[in-house]
Amino acid sequence: MDEEAIPILRVVDAAAAVTWYERLGFAKQWEHRFGPGFPAFVEVARNGMRLFLSEHEGDARPDTLIYLRVRDVEAMAFEFGVPVREAPWAREIELRDPDGNRLRIGTPTE
Repeated sequence: MDEEAIPILRVVDAAAAVTWYERLGFAKQWEHRFGPGFPAFVEVARNGMRLFLSEHEGDARPDTLIYLRVRDVEAMAFEFGVPVREAPWAREIELRDPDGNRLRIGTPTE
């Protein structure tokens, strides 16, 4: 098993969040609930990147910022209709998911 860090993002509606993250190329891997009507905890993945989306109130704070390094930031910029910024280290965009979590997404310049 490889060791890794997996960010946990707080979401209000996991199903709606999964739909939004699918626009970024993520796919739902699994969902867990302790019982009917309980909050959902979901994993989404894309090309080796994984995120946990949690409806549990104590798992993460809103307005979290994560950085995703991708091969083609221009495709994501086009999907969301946002401009690409040039930074010294990457071409980047910044998005907010429906729950206010911030995603800075970049393709390295070198």
